[in-house]
Amino acid sequence: MKNMLQKTFLSFLAFTLPLLSLNLQAAPSAAPVAQTASDKGEVTIYVTRHGKTLFNAAHRAQGWSDTPLTAAGVEVAEQLGRGLKEVPFAAAYPSDSGRARETAKLALTAAGQPLPVTEDQRLRETFFGSYEGELDDVMWEPVVKKLGFADLHALTQALSKGQVTMKQMMNTLAELDPSHTTENAAQVHARMQAALHDIAQKVSANGGGNELIVSHGMAIMAMLEGMTQEENLRSPLQNASVTVITYKDGKFTVGKVGDMQFVEKGKQP
Repeated sequence: MKNMLQKTFLSFLAFTLPLLSLNLQAAPSAAPVAQTASDKGEVTIYVTRHGKTLFNAAHRAQGWSDTPLTAAGVEVAEQLGRGLKEVPFAAAYPSDSGRARETAKLALTAAGQPLPVTEDQRLRETFFGSYEGELDDVMWEPVVKKLGFADLHALTQALSKGQVTMKQMMNTLAELDPSHTTENAAQVHARMQAALHDIAQKVSANGGGNELIVSHGMAIMAMLEGMTQEENLRSPLQNASVTVITYKDGKFTVGKVGDMQFVEKGKQP
């Protein structure tokens, strides 16, 4: 099994590392009110993390590598869709990772809105370089030691207390990657922000409305850096959690981060 994982990972690196030299191209706390035609130009963006995957369940690093949704991942994507069925979407944008695309299609179908989806590479998860496919504990071990913590649990506890930031963790991981290919926080923030602006402006130019973005936990948190209070970025985002962002008059406003209310609503018969 170990040899198979190593071969799979090496094949993945052989395909992925050349991409790093290329520019990636676009291809309020209460529940928000779905927009109508009277809100022309204003955009409400529902940014969600994909459903649970095979590597999530195995506690392995999954950046640009990809594994399919588990049964639980399919279920939570469908619950998300049912929870969003009263929100009429004008557009849907997943990353080009299979887990994001599958989550988007499952959610839209469950919502009764099987829209076509437009994939955007810039919405990918952080690229973890030589750590891709590695166990989470192994990937974060150098960061744990560098920042002076006993183990990964202690590090995540420090994150929840504001003693370290996700930005600091990402930058330390990038610094310590032997291959020097792991993306740092600024790189992920820049491409995610570019995608967010382009998508919001496009939907706004077409009259506004609601849009669905399906991306990845760390990438979403990097995108939100500077857009919301730091304490909102202290907990890893759950699968299918939603962050609602409004775009009006060229400005973004972030509501509740990592909200699970739509999934909970979708659990109801």
